[in-house]
Amino acid sequence: MQRYFIYLAFDGTAYHGWQVQPNGDSVQQRLMDALQTLLRREVVEVTGAGRTDAGVHAKLMVAHFDDEAGLDCQLLTDKLNRLLPPDISIYKVEPVDAEMHARFSAKARRYEYFVTTSKNPFMRQYRHRLHKTPDFALMNQAAKMLLKQEDFTSFSKLHTDVKTNICHVTRAEWSQVDENTWVFNIQADRFLRNMVRAIVGTLLDVGFGKLTLDGFRQVISQKDRCSAGMSVPAQGLFLADVQY
Repeated sequence: MQRYFIYLAFDGTAYHGWQVQPNGDSVQQRLMDALQTLLRREVVEVTGAGRTDAGVHAKLMVAHFDDEAGLDCQLLTDKLNRLLPPDISIYKVEPVDAEMHARFSAKARRYEYFVTTSKNPFMRQYRHRLHKTPDFALMNQAAKMLLKQEDFTSFSKLHTDVKTNICHVTRAEWSQVDENTWVFNIQADRFLRNMVRAIVGTLLDVGFGKLTLDGFRQVISQKDRCSAGMSVPAQGLFLADVQY
């Protein structure tokens, strides 16, 4: 059997996240259904680089599946793009070594979260609207603290099945996109459930003066989700890159 990596993007608005759900549409299920049809197999298991929640988007998701060697990857890419809905796009399919794993072989993942102060009907599904401008310089001071931390329990969804809340963040910064829009870039070796949205929500508390820099530091050290800010909405979040 040959292992193949699929590089894809999707608009998560219509989906209950990446992972197969018993009572909801998912990107993973759509991809498996398409592969089963094209490869004429009853079951094709597809494993993604990570899980994205309902409404979260991906500029780049990587997934893998196994099949016989010798597939025409360009032809499969073209056929997948014809069969899949318009909100899922395949960049490429390529063979990889058997030990490569879309999730466990990934060295780093990067997410982007977009906020805006403008009301734009065409971007409402891809931006979190703020009604006033926070102090982004102060938020960047707080974000730098994340680079020195390892335990991110305060920003993790409760009652998950992970064995550890240890993550290593290598990038965490806000930058301006245009006059009314900013993006938060965060890169780490792994992410916990709801971690990025909880971090952004807590940074916004700093930016709006609800939390001091020392208070942000205490939130991290308390290792308590209840001490952190509210999670921001899903539509502003994008999985932007996966590195191997």
